[in-house]
Amino acid sequence: MEPLLIYKALSNETRRQIMLWLKNPEEFFDEKLYLQQGLKFQIGICVGDIQAKAGLAQSVISSYLLTMQKAGLLESNRIGKWTYYRRNEKTIEEFVDYIQKEF
Repeated sequence: MEPLLIYKALSNETRRQIMLWLKNPEEFFDEKLYLQQGLKFQIGICVGDIQAKAGLAQSVISSYLLTMQKAGLLESNRIGKWTYYRRNEKTIEEFVDYIQKEF
């Protein structure tokens, strides 16, 4: 875990919003479309769904997701031509512990 990378990743409002959406995806995304494909939210949320929810260009969202993944906040799964992202709870817990000890 690299705290500075995490701070940088979380310094953007849209990236913080994405973390919230991925914490409780059932509140923000339609799981029916995933279930029809034999998938569940546990695999993550498709980049296209995140992009549509954010209302930003796909290239911007992809850049944001990559920044968050490099910081260790997200994990990805590639299924066919689609990439799905979910939170990396282990790193998030480590970061929370770090903040509690540092401050």
